[in-house]
Amino acid sequence: MNDFLNIAGRHYRSRLLAGTGKYKDFAQTRAALDACGAEIVTVAIRRTNIGQHPGEPNLLDVLPPDRFTILPNTAGCFTADEAVRTLRLARELLDGHALVKLEVLGDPGSLYPNMPETLKAAETLVREGFTVMVYCADDPIQAKMLEDLGCAAIMPLASLIGSGMGILNPWNLALIVERIQAPVIVDAGVGTASDAAIAMELGCDGVLMNSAIAHAREPVRMAGAMKKAVEAGREAFLAGRMAKRPYAADPSSPRAGLIGS
Repeated sequence: MNDFLNIAGRHYRSRLLAGTGKYKDFAQTRAALDACGAEIVTVAIRRTNIGQHPGEPNLLDVLPPDRFTILPNTAGCFTADEAVRTLRLARELLDGHALVKLEVLGDPGSLYPNMPETLKAAETLVREGFTVMVYCADDPIQAKMLEDLGCAAIMPLASLIGSGMGILNPWNLALIVERIQAPVIVDAGVGTASDAAIAMELGCDGVLMNSAIAHAREPVRMAGAMKKAVEAGREAFLAGRMAKRPYAADPSSPRAGLIGS
């Protein structure tokens, strides 16, 4: 199959993107990422050492950039200025790396995106030559605004970050998928494999997750389950589900021609 995820002109076989935080150590991080098959991995620049702290363990020693596409993100940023400064630092640390994940949070309790600040930061970053994948609300109007600014991927939340509540508003996600030409990747809220499958069945191009794997009782095993779920959901979307027909039973075995009928 040649069904690839295309981000800014680069093809990826895996449609599952994974975070690198919240694991007990770097060894478990690598084992989980290998099990889920992720090729794009997010790194919180404000929380993880990728070279800005010499002498401390460096995540890039475990996740080498020649094996994984490193996606620096702005987790923990609450203003556009903070986010832009953080990603400028990431570009320096990663030798000019332009692909980034923008998230500007509204408050530390819900971690819901602050959309005015997100739009402001996105405009600045695109103008400065960054390739921006952007975390956003499941609002089809603002998602379209981000695409029009030049963002490379739109990443609406399914539910709150780290909540594990799954996809609370599939209708809005479907509207975004319908209206956006850029890749749509569900970001935040996935709790288990069925959530990932549903996102893919809706027509999303990928799913990003961290807590759902890292906080599972057996993270590496859950990582494998998530890989299968994303693949199954994508296959189901491409195959096209049967139409729903309430109150219109259609027996799997036809009765015509039966003895006595």
